[in-house]
Amino acid sequence: MSNQSSMETPGNDLGPVICVVGARPNFMKMAPILRAMAAHVPPLPVLLVHTGQHYDKDMSDRLFEDLRLPRPDVNLEVGSGTHAIQTAEVMRRFEPIVDTHKPSCVAVVGDVNSTLACSLVAVKKGVPVVHIEAGLRSYDRAMPEEINRILTDQISDRLYTTERTAEENLRLEGIPSTRVCFAGNVMIDSVVFGRSSARSAADTLQACDADVSVLNHPHGYGVVTLHRPSNVDHPETLRALLGVLGEVAARLPLVFALHPRTRSNIERFGLMDLIDPTRMVLLPPQGYLEMLGLMSGATVVLTDSGGLQEETTALGVPCLTLRENTERPITVEQGTNILVGRDREAILGAVQEILAGNGKRGRVPEFWDGHAAERIAADLYQWLMSRKPQAALKSTTP
Repeated sequence: MSNQSSMETPGNDLGPVICVVGARPNFMKMAPILRAMAAHVPPLPVLLVHTGQHYDKDMSDRLFEDLRLPRPDVNLEVGSGTHAIQTAEVMRRFEPIVDTHKPSCVAVVGDVNSTLACSLVAVKKGVPVVHIEAGLRSYDRAMPEEINRILTDQISDRLYTTERTAEENLRLEGIPSTRVCFAGNVMIDSVVFGRSSARSAADTLQACDADVSVLNHPHGYGVVTLHRPSNVDHPETLRALLGVLGEVAARLPLVFALHPRTRSNIERFGLMDLIDPTRMVLLPPQGYLEMLGLMSGATVVLTDSGGLQEETTALGVPCLTLRENTERPITVEQGTNILVGRDREAILGAVQEILAGNGKRGRVPEFWDGHAAERIAADLYQWLMSRKPQAALKSTTP
């Protein structure tokens, strides 16, 4: 049974909310939204569209299972490609879905290519766009995600923010506050929901036939993820980062969940000899519950992921972000995150502080409480209902 038909109720004549997921981070953000829409009284009718931008079938299947996310009603199966090809192909395949199902709105999350592509299709067809996780800015336009964020916000009709400073970012770009609702962080809803089911670090390592003894170090262990092109696509940059991680591993064993792109480049550039297998455990890409368990028990997380910056703040785990900027400054201002870039001295100094017991613990920001999706569902229903007379008037106007 489709999500759309299962959520319809007598007398509820709203068209479906088309909810779009594309790449891995979208899954964690959309799962609580779908649960909240189903639990709302009355339920909001939903059509879940998976663009297939994240094209690892096994990983996608695990994410759906871990997050208890319903299977998509539609899978566009777009797959990989350049930014232009992927964006264009999502648009081409998404347009007939909008034509067929006549949605009340299209809801997108985050900043991946699917987010912008589906938003462009919707706005050009006069369908309202709802952007969840709006207003985040790194102010680095060399990041493709930054372009996606800016453009999606500009064409969105309802914008849900994760932190209060995001509304100021939107105001400076000419978006009125009447279009913005501060709802909190749906990524944290998934952390709260999944934490009790998270898999232990020992179970995860055993399942990968990895050395579990690294977890018994007096200082614990660190978790590493790297995937951004700026960090992993250039041989000298990747060599330098692996060198610093090797120095960290001499003080604290590291569990490195290797993104396929990162593993491929390490092998292609001949850098595997920089990794000491007795101090750095390499794992294949992990499911959501495995990563949640690894992070929950970690002494420190070293990453270039935006989502992990948020999750570590919610978990109270020190995070060192291997980037020069972040679109999630609240994780630095209030949370556990420190921007260290690729600066060897900054990385090693921060690790030493953490091992000395002086790691940054921060606090959990406002509305990062596990109920953001409920606030979004309640506001979205009221907003859609308030638009019905306007929509009816437009449809009868010559």
